[in-house]
Amino acid sequence: MALTLYIHPLASFCHKVLIALYEAGIPFEAEIVDLMDPKEHARYLEVWPAGKIPVLYDSDHDRTVPETSIIIEYLDQNYPGSVPLIPRDDALALEARLWDRFFDLYVQVPMQKIVTDTLRPTGENDRRGVADAQAALAVAYDMAEQHFKHKRFAIGESFSIADCAAAPALFYASIVQPFNGTHRNLSAYFERLLERPSFQRTLAEARPYFDMFPYKEAIPARFL
Repeated sequence: MALTLYIHPLASFCHKVLIALYEAGIPFEAEIVDLMDPKEHARYLEVWPAGKIPVLYDSDHDRTVPETSIIIEYLDQNYPGSVPLIPRDDALALEARLWDRFFDLYVQVPMQKIVTDTLRPTGENDRRGVADAQAALAVAYDMAEQHFKHKRFAIGESFSIADCAAAPALFYASIVQPFNGTHRNLSAYFERLLERPSFQRTLAEARPYFDMFPYKEAIPARFL
């Protein structure tokens, strides 16, 4: 098989690319990487020395492609599905890239700060950093609430790279800092994302690993 995606099924940024692959119907092989295992970590560094997942390897072109947004653009250019994840219209493409960045930087990043702080040794927690992350999420929720007042998906009626980014970001963020009782439009958008078979499949594949999530007790029962 030409495409190999190095992932961990629990990792939110891996979910983003998995959703894109499933939306486009692109065949690939998933290789699970346990970065906590020293031997696996060392082997993976030979694939991508930066040590981050996911990474895509395309054997047909002997090319290693890192970074989620770049991976999705690469797939859209070289293995296009029936519906492009990067719109062909330049203005819409710019909008899609903007909201892709929004969900990565303003939702994923602060969410991950909150989650990873729980893994720090006792006495080494970054209380200020967590408070800043919580405040950043609150701002992002308010911005998204206004944005989705009249939009079905991030750029309108069409599902795009931005929604691939939004789905896992909002899934985990909704657990660590719920928005369902305060942000009606954002909540409705999240429910629409949950209706996508691509997202349902990704969550189903992640479910066996939910016990590893530091906030596992807060995961809503409907996802278990």
